[in-house]
Amino acid sequence: MASTTSSDVLPTGCRIFTSIPDVCFIPEFVFGGLVWILVASTRVSPDNPLGWVMFVSVFCFVFTTLWFFIFICGANQSSVWPSLDVGYHFVAVVFYLSASVDLAYITILRAPLVNLPPADENLKLYRLDIAAVVMSYVATLLYFLHAIFSAIRWKRS
Repeated sequence: MASTTSSDVLPTGCRIFTSIPDVCFIPEFVFGGLVWILVASTRVSPDNPLGWVMFVSVFCFVFTTLWFFIFICGANQSSVWPSLDVGYHFVAVVFYLSASVDLAYITILRAPLVNLPPADENLKLYRLDIAAVVMSYVATLLYFLHAIFSAIRWKRS
């Protein structure tokens, strides 16, 4: 049985831009940041569900940034990192999925308000909400793909 060293498990440096699960880092930044920006640019009302959406988008953005720099610097070479990678991305999937459902539900509830005065402003906010829902589900999909491919890599290590 051939043994693998821990340096073969996770890529470091610029190799993360060519490995399958880690190439998702940049799109996760982009779509997670867009969710953050789009939700913040609308009225955060009701507070509780949209506060959760903001928490999830900021939390995942910050931790993905931290994760990205850990991978770039090569501090991910311990044998525990593949399981941490899988665990973080599955947590991010659950968080983003719950936030996406909350955001979609609030957007559906706001649909009848589009025709109320000021109609132009309400339509603009509704369209921003729809864009945030789409970006949130895309971010959920990216984190899900990253989690699945990280789990495959973890099982192979």
